[in-house]
Amino acid sequence: MPTVLRWQGYRFFFYSADGLEPPHVHVVRAGKEAKIWLNDLSIAVNLGYSTRELNEILLKAKAEQDMFVASWRDYFGA
Repeated sequence: MPTVLRWQGYRFFFYSADGLEPPHVHVVRAGKEAKIWLNDLSIAVNLGYSTRELNEILLKAKAEQDMFVASWRDYFGA
């Protein structure tokens, strides 16, 4: 599970088996998890985050989107 960013207690990462899916990032904190598609920054899965938390996560994901996609390609290949 490569971690690509730690920010304000959130951990943004990929699961090693995720390479067959479109680029995305998982975000965990305090027993909650979300999955965000990187092409359009939409929420694929939300397990426990409030709307406010998701908005905060999405703002950070937008700011780091290029880095997340580059990390995905480096890890899984283009």
